[in-house]
This record gives sequence, C-alpha cells and structure tokens, in this order.
Amino acid sequence: MDENKVRVKAKALLEQLTLEEKVGMIHGAHLFSTQGVERLGIPPLVMSDGPMGVRQEFEPDHWKAVGYSDDAVSYLPCNSALAATWNRDLAFAMGSVLGGEARGRGKDIILAPGINIKRSSLCGRNFEYFSEDPYLTGELAVPFIQGVQQWDVAACVKHFAANNQETQRLWVDVEIDEKALREIYLPAFYDCLTRGKCLSIMGAYNKIYGEHCCQSKYLLNDILRKEWGYDGVVISDWGGVHDTEQATMSGLDIEMSVTDNFDTYFMADPLKKAVEQGSIPEDYINEKVLRILSLMIKLHMIDDREERKRKSGTYNAPDHRKTTLEVARESIVLLKNDKNCLPLDSQKMQKILLVGENAERIHSNGGGSAEIKALYEISPLMGIKMLLGGNVHVDFVKGYESEQKESEQDGNWQEKSLEDGGGHGQKIQKADQILAQKSTLLRKKAVEAAKAYDTVLFVGGLNHDYDSEGLDRQDMKLPYEQDLLIQELLDVKPDMVIVLVGGSPVEMGTWINRAQTVLWSYYAGMEGGTALAEILFGQVNPSGKLPETFYKKHTDCSAHTLGEFAEEKQVAYKEGIFVGYRYNETFGVEPQFCFGHGLSYTDFVYEDAVYEEADNEGYVLCRITNTGQYAGMETIQVYRMANQETTVLNLSVKEADRKDLYPAKELVGFGKIYLMPEETGQIKIAVKGSAQKMYRLGIGDSVKNIRIVVSAY
Repeated sequence: MDENKVRVKAKALLEQLTLEEKVGMIHGAHLFSTQGVERLGIPPLVMSDGPMGVRQEFEPDHWKAVGYSDDAVSYLPCNSALAATWNRDLAFAMGSVLGGEARGRGKDIILAPGINIKRSSLCGRNFEYFSEDPYLTGELAVPFIQGVQQWDVAACVKHFAANNQETQRLWVDVEIDEKALREIYLPAFYDCLTRGKCLSIMGAYNKIYGEHCCQSKYLLNDILRKEWGYDGVVISDWGGVHDTEQATMSGLDIEMSVTDNFDTYFMADPLKKAVEQGSIPEDYINEKVLRILSLMIKLHMIDDREERKRKSGTYNAPDHRKTTLEVARESIVLLKNDKNCLPLDSQKMQKILLVGENAERIHSNGGGSAEIKALYEISPLMGIKMLLGGNVHVDFVKGYESEQKESEQDGNWQEKSLEDGGGHGQKIQKADQILAQKSTLLRKKAVEAAKAYDTVLFVGGLNHDYDSEGLDRQDMKLPYEQDLLIQELLDVKPDMVIVLVGGSPVEMGTWINRAQTVLWSYYAGMEGGTALAEILFGQVNPSGKLPETFYKKHTDCSAHTLGEFAEEKQVAYKEGIFVGYRYNETFGVEPQFCFGHGLSYTDFVYEDAVYEEADNEGYVLCRITNTGQYAGMETIQVYRMANQETTVLNLSVKEADRKDLYPAKELVGFGKIYLMPEETGQIKIAVKGSAQKMYRLGIGDSVKNIRIVVSAY
C-alpha cells in the first residue's frame, strides 16, 4: 500500500476515535504494550527488547518473568560483534533473524538496533552499540534494519541522541557543538531513517542543550520532523518523559515507562485533562495517533478482513542458528600472532588446558535490557571439546573467580532502573581478605597446573558485571586480578594463547609485549564457543576487524583527555569531532590496537588501486591477491586523508576546538572479499561523498596500515 493510501486509511480510523481512545494509544497500557481499540479492530502495539534477541515474556504489569519454556530464543551476537565483521550482508541476515523471531513471538516493534557512538571505552552499554565511527555504524545498521522489517516488524533505532554514558543518564545534560553533533552523533540516525526506512525511533534518557531528548523540540521537532521529514513513530525510552506539555508538543508519539501506574503517565490522564481544559490542543494528539495508525497499517496489523497479509515469522529455526554462527566466525579478531602459534594443530596435541572463568561462563542472561533467555549458549570450553572430540584431553581450571550473581529472572532490577539518576559509575569495592586469599589460591593452582600441559589457553576478559546498562566502568583494567594471573602463566608458558571476551577494550600493558598470541571476541551469541574453537584450530580463518580503537589506557581517549565523561549534571564534549581514531591519528596518540586492525592466517597484497567517478558517485577499484596458504577474507578500508593545511599532526590538545581542523583520516568506504590461496580478485568500493575538490584516499587493512594512496578529483 502506498503512502497516500496508508494516510487516507489512517485518517478514516482517526476520525472515529474518542479522546480517551486516542490517549490510550499514545502511552503504555502495560509494560510493553499500548492500548488497542477493539471496536475498530485496532490492536495494541506490542514491543520487546532487544538487539541480541527477543527478550523473555514478563507479566503485563509486573517485572516478573512468566516462566514458561516457550520464550527461549536464539541468542544473537551483540552489535559490537556484528560491527567487527564489517559485513553488510551478515548485518542484513542477522537483522532478518531478529525480525523473524520478533514476529514469531507476536511482537510488533523490536527495540533495536542500538547505534550510539562509542565515545568512551568506559560506557557500560557499549556492547550494544556498533562503533566509534558514524559511517561504519550506518553502513551496518541500515541493512540490519532492512532485515528486521521484511518480517512486518518495526525496528526501533535507539537512543536519539548523544546518549554516551550511563552515569546519571536520566539527568545529565550534554554540552556539544553543532558541528560534532552533525558529523559524529547524528549521521547514523539519519542513514537509518532515510536509507534504512526505519519505522520507529527511540528517544534517549539524557538531556541535550537543556532539554530531555524524549521531549526535545530541537531534536524531535526541528531536526527529526521538519529538517529530516521523518513521519515514523517516536517512542520514549522507558521513563524518559518528565513533562506533559513538553512531551505532547514535541515529536514524541508514545510514552513508555518501567512503572505500573499507567493512567498517571504524563501523556495519559494528565494529558486528557489538559485537553479537556483547553490548555493543550487535541491536534497534537491527532498527529501522534495518525503516525501510530499509519505504522500499524504498514505492518498489516489492521486487516482488510478479506485477506491476511501479515507475515507470521518463527523462532529458533535451524537457519537462525546457522546465521549466528556465521556472524560469530567473522566477528573474532586476531590481535596478535607473532610466532604463528595459531592455528593450533589438533593432531599434535594430547591434552590441553583452559584457564579462566570466561572459558565456561554464560553471558546471555546479563547486561540489562539486552539480557536473553537463550535456547542454548555454547561456551569456549564446550566449543573446544565438541571440535576436538575424545582423542584430545581437555581440562579446565578457573584461575580467577568473579562474584557471579544469579540471573534476576524476575526482572526486579528494572523496577529500580530509574533510581540514582538511572545509572552510576562502578563502585570501588574494598579489598576482602577472604576473597583475596581465594584468588591467590586459584591463581597458584592454575599456574602449577599449566606446567604439565603442552598447550595452554587463557580465556578471560569482562562479563556483564562490567558491560551493563546503568553502569560505567572506572577504568579499562581487567578485573579479578587477571593481569597477575596472565603474567604468572606467561612465566611458565610463554607461548600461551590469550583469548579475551568482552564488550569494550581492556588494558593489556602489563603483559602485551610478552604475549605472542591474542584473540579478541565480543559477546558472540549462542554459537560463540563453536566459532572460537574453529578459529583456534584453523577450520576458519579469522577476518574480524576492530570497529573501535583499543587504547592503552582510558586516558588516551579524547573523551577523557579533552572532554568530560561520567559527570553527573553536565558533560562537555570538548573533543568535538575528534572521537576515536580521528583523535589518535590527528594528534599522534598511539593506541594499543588501532581502529580497523585484525590479522589473518594468510597474507594479502594490494595492487593497482584507482579512483573513478560515475553519475556523481565515487569508487575505488583495487586488485587483491591472497599470497598465503589459507583461504580467507580481507576487509579493504578506504580513508579520506586530509590535506596538511587542514590538519597538523601532534597538535597541542588545546587546539582541538579549532573549527578549521579536520581529522587526519576519516573512513569513507570498505568492502570484504574472499580469496583462495594464490587467487586474485578485484574489489569495487563505493566512497562516501562525491569529490568536489582534490583529496587523497588511503587504502589499507586498518587506519594505520595504509597500503596505497590514490588521488581523487
């Protein structure tokens, strides 16, 4: 049905609604749904989190899990893992899995994807987001949304906008110059709404320019509705509305919250009363309801009776598990492999030791609203045992132990999620003598055990006690004394393979120069352990690339060096456009591992790169040859390199706010190619923006490793 017919049908329904019925459609009537109008065949809008799979079922008015077995679902890799694939096709496929499962569970809106920029490595919710780079974020989020929405389910891109910390997330006021807002924090949202045709968008908890984002006239009226012409549905974050008049007169359409006093929400009875008293025109409500009805018609929620068009979806399908495995495989990043310890040869080993709690820890059931009731989750320990079979003896020792909390299946944490300003920094715990003694004993046992094994793997990193909604980290250090454990293990096993799992970078400085082999895995979903085993033993060649900068320490990040982070009242983005690699490359700050970095078991040669333009579109063409012994995939990255007159390396940080400065490098294109050994292929990569003046394009396998430079006109 075209837009005109949709609008005509929506208007016809609108004219039949009473004020009370219309008000019921623009606020939560239950925790995850609005009120329907049964007499007109208008159903409620049913929503669900989240980006890593459809969340378990809760009772309508209480954060208590229903508890049946029918809401276990496919546990998908987090958005950071998807971003590490740099693969648009996989983004569409993963979105399709999520959309199909949401529809299969009877949902109308899936609250995903999260696309906020990774401004600081300490944000506890970073694992839900794609990247520090707006172009990479948009290029993957757009096909993800398209995959979701092919199932007659609305994606809900979030959180609009500049929602980059969890500390006091309900009240912190973002101070940012418009150039940075327009070039870093808004472009991916624009892409998702225009190219991705995302049918809904969620406002953010925080303030910007003194206005709460969920009722901001600047964001929701001036930019979203007027400038961008967006006519989709805007939903508040749960508890993000604070004023009836401001919310009603903004571009917000639906108010949701975590409490069960639904009739007293700001856009419920208080709004109805204001309209009846004449202080707020009913036209504002009509506009909101018209957009909601239009959405329902597009999703085939309101039947024509004679034909049922809506897709039914399904969940836990075999092909869904296949897709999660494919994403997991391409998401794992080989950070270091100095002496080619990887891939391991299973034919040459009799026994192997895994050390580290993350070898057998389950991650699906934590992290806040991204938590999943997974159908299953294969741990690294299980994945390795499944791959090796019975001819290799696999042992495991913890080496360290977190204070694991039982999963709150009744969801009670969410009832309190608006307290303390909505979030805080990680609390520094006083040393506990008993825990310290236990940690020492576990470490001693692991080091002693390692001496008896030819092959030792350490599997550590973070978990959802650190990567979590409502929580920011204090620093990037590995928790639970893992640095000590790694150092002592390297003393007895210098060739130990180190595998780190997490949602954000960690410090590695105390041991990285001694480590020969390091693998990084974001939370990789239900098949993460399978994918890791395949990478370790060479059944799959790693092809993941970092979608963010891995700093040596958090104070190397511009949000901390130049700007402010985790402030409670106002946070100043003084770094401007110099976020992530833009800062490192322009100001000469050396990271631990740079944006776009990721090694392979094979080698690729770049040749004969040229730039061409056709129909106002720019392209880079490049020949790539696999000169190694393994088949594999390579991600070719294209960066616009600023001229010397617009950027100067090693500037004083005091000059970061100069308006005439541009980043030394900016990602403007990428593509991925699969090649057999000795095979040569040509790749064609679209370049963002047409060439209005001469500039240079750097083509390479990371932001630092530029292989070829070409001129563009």
